Amino acid sequence: MSDDTIEPFGLPAVGRKKLTAAFDGGRITSDGGVMLLAAAERRIGIAQTLAPLIADPRNPALVRHSVADILRARMLAIACGYEDADDLDHLRHDPAFKLACGRLPVSGADLCSQPTVSRWENAPTLREVVRMTYALVDIYCASYAVPPAAVTHDIDDTVDVVHGHRNSRCSTHITTSAASSRSMSTTPPPRGRWRCCCGRARRRRGQRSATICAAWCGASAATGRTRG
Repeated sequence: MSDDTIEPFGLPAVGRKKLTAAFDGGRITSDGGVMLLAAAERRIGIAQTLAPLIADPRNPALVRHSVADILRARMLAIACGYEDADDLDHLRHDPAFKLACGRLPVSGADLCSQPTVSRWENAPTLREVVRMTYALVDIYCASYAVPPAAVTHDIDDTVDVVHGHRNSRCSTHITTSAASSRSMSTTPPPRGRWRCCCGRARRRRGQRSATICAAWCGASAATGRTRG
């Protein structure tokens, strides 16, 4: 990052007051709110909870960015409206983001870059993704004094037409909101274990998709967790 400073120059006076444009204000940021998000994240412990669930095959002696630091930087960037991993190429130098991730704004090491984020976004296996899903559910339920009896997800899609309307393609953004209910469900839970849909025992309410089946079987084999 360049630290060049442009020489100040004068502007027309206003109300007999001299105006001078200067660029020596130091390293500034427009994302001061990330500090509040970082405080909330550290209190909940999202990054520290998810990081151990992802296998890290790197040599510990050569690691510059821990998995928790990578997850934290990516989550904070998304929360501040920077959806693309490419944004980390300039946010990694931002003083507020560095402070939010526990690094000094000037002398501290820069945050992870876009290639590092992209590699780790594609690193988790299906079993690890399922484990992280369970962990996020646990974090959500832990925010209540008494875990909710039911959680309803409202999933809305927003069409974002591709620039130029090329080939009539568009991308879809998914917005999810959750509402909890403390009332008990009126539908009694099924008896017995929910076995794999690829075996002889199938759920009475229909066969699950192959992806969900593989995820559930993988999580069960890895964690020994069963649903009954």
